[in-house]
Amino acid sequence: MAQEKTTADSARGSRVLSHAAGRAAGWLRANRLGLFCIALVVGVGAGIGAVGFRYLIFSFTWLATGHDEFGQQGWVGSDHLPWLGVGFFVVIPVLGGLLYGPLISRFAREARGHGVPEVMIAVADNGGRIRPQVTVVKALASALCIGSGGSVGREGPIVQIGAALASSAGQWVRMPENRLRVLVACGAAGGISATFNAPITGVFFAVELILRELSVEAIFTIMLSAMVADVIARVFFGAAPFLTRLPEGIELNHIANYLLVALLAVIAGLLGVLFKNVLYKAEDLCDRIWGPRPDWARPAVGGVVLGVLLLAVPQLYGVGYPVMYDAFAGHYALWFLVILAAGKMLACGLTIGIGGSGGVFAPSLFIGATSGMAFGMVVHQLIGPAVGNPAIYAIVGMGAVFASAARAPLTALASTVEMTGDFTLTLPVMLAVAVGTTVSRMLSYGTIYTTKLLRRGIDIDRPTPTHAFAHLTAADAMHPFTVPLDLGRTAAADQDWTAQLGPVTRVRQPQALFANDSLAQALRQLVLYGRDGLPVIDTEERRVQGWLTNQDVLRAVAAHLAASYPDIAASHQAAEWADPKAFAAEHDPRSQLPGYRIVEHTLGPDSAAVGRRIGELDWPPGHYPVSVIHQRQLMAADVAVRLDPGDRVNILVPTNGAREHDSAVKSDNRA
Repeated sequence: MAQEKTTADSARGSRVLSHAAGRAAGWLRANRLGLFCIALVVGVGAGIGAVGFRYLIFSFTWLATGHDEFGQQGWVGSDHLPWLGVGFFVVIPVLGGLLYGPLISRFAREARGHGVPEVMIAVADNGGRIRPQVTVVKALASALCIGSGGSVGREGPIVQIGAALASSAGQWVRMPENRLRVLVACGAAGGISATFNAPITGVFFAVELILRELSVEAIFTIMLSAMVADVIARVFFGAAPFLTRLPEGIELNHIANYLLVALLAVIAGLLGVLFKNVLYKAEDLCDRIWGPRPDWARPAVGGVVLGVLLLAVPQLYGVGYPVMYDAFAGHYALWFLVILAAGKMLACGLTIGIGGSGGVFAPSLFIGATSGMAFGMVVHQLIGPAVGNPAIYAIVGMGAVFASAARAPLTALASTVEMTGDFTLTLPVMLAVAVGTTVSRMLSYGTIYTTKLLRRGIDIDRPTPTHAFAHLTAADAMHPFTVPLDLGRTAAADQDWTAQLGPVTRVRQPQALFANDSLAQALRQLVLYGRDGLPVIDTEERRVQGWLTNQDVLRAVAAHLAASYPDIAASHQAAEWADPKAFAAEHDPRSQLPGYRIVEHTLGPDSAAVGRRIGELDWPPGHYPVSVIHQRQLMAADVAVRLDPGDRVNILVPTNGAREHDSAVKSDNRA
């Protein structure tokens, strides 16, 4: 008895907690303040995630090399493994690939690569949904890749980590898509802000590259997350600008030097486009060489080639910020700066191509800094000290190359100024990112981020002809119940009403839509779960307000188009959009397909079609199967569909061939 009472109390407690959590989630969804509360949590999570990720990289780098970061002057090899000598540069990338390759292949393939395109497509086409396991897999895989020599950045991974954390939180409270997208942008902003101690950069990055649109509610929410994440990072890393070891006296001495900045920006624009092309050409080459072999082994095998490159130029190991400091300080000769810029393009492309995990933001800064420093040294030799410290051109080059590669001028401007902490550089950097972005737009269509999506056939920069699916909600399109169903009331016991309708053939747990879900989200849910429609509930999950079907969605979109285009609404076609039923009734002879009709055939267990594919059936001339309800799902009548008993096949048949079709059906049933 005591055990039963304990079990009952435990179950009762679980129900109370579940009910309380449900009420809290409903409040967060229904109130604008709820979005800010979740954004606050996302900022905390992104800040802690960025800190933890940086420490992961430091730890794995230290395990491999004995240093937190590579780049200390004169360091070659590993303090932990001195017996490896220079062979360290080949062995360590292979060992790292053996660890992170299977991790990505087994648990989250989207963690491969630089991460930002996956976040962009999640926001643009997937309602902000990212799988929760991406957070852990991306953190471990990227830290292992960078720590073992991968020549990539840590900013792309932290964007994906912060975005995945935010998406998980939003999905847990079942946020509508429009707000879930904003939360994902909040996670990305928080990650960038905490990584660089640059909250303004985080906001611009989220708006320009992730959300790709601006609204007052979104910008305030993103700013909140970026601020909170930066505060958390400052507790661990301090409040100093990210790039602290810069030479003094970095300023343009003469107004004429802006011409040199413009010239450098043109060169940087070309380098940004070249970097993008090298990145994807290297990936294509690796794909062709590797072929159909298992993906989990690709980073380890490719690590041999990467190791040879690192052996030739050890300064390409890892992220490379200490190397950039040495470049600013003038420790490298002109010819070696050129080698570093070209080598970083190859090393980053190779790391991504062999299946590594890491970002392209830091490599673009590295390329801009080394090439800009080389430019500064050249003009200093040709013109003299009047051109200023060559390091100023290195800083300007950082912003211009990233602006060209990503076409995010506001992010490039903010990142360069915030990372250096020198706001006197605002004007030259502004000029450089504007020119670099213009050059990039003239030379290519996709950016270093969107090209990855373009190669999959996804163009998120495409113009949208109408925003009906974004502006309309499920409540706008649903068929409302006369009296909303109160979910808080206890349901009546099952009654024997089925005799009026016949036997029960299917029972399922319905998915639900929220009243403020966009039609885009509603349509996705209908395709997956709603052959017969889905219930629409209020944001607090207290009442079912109505029922939504595919037909309701199409009718709402048609009405929206008619209202949005008054010139068309006055035409003959608009009459059909505004009231399809009335139009069809008035124009029956014209709207029907003459000489044909649609016949639905339900397969019995003894039908000769059972067990055969649609393409294997001998259809009479002029008869075309158009759709089939197969395994309780409505689908196109594909030739590869194998038919089962109970499937319903819709066939377009000639009117004068209906008798022939009926005879064929009877013949199938007798066979």
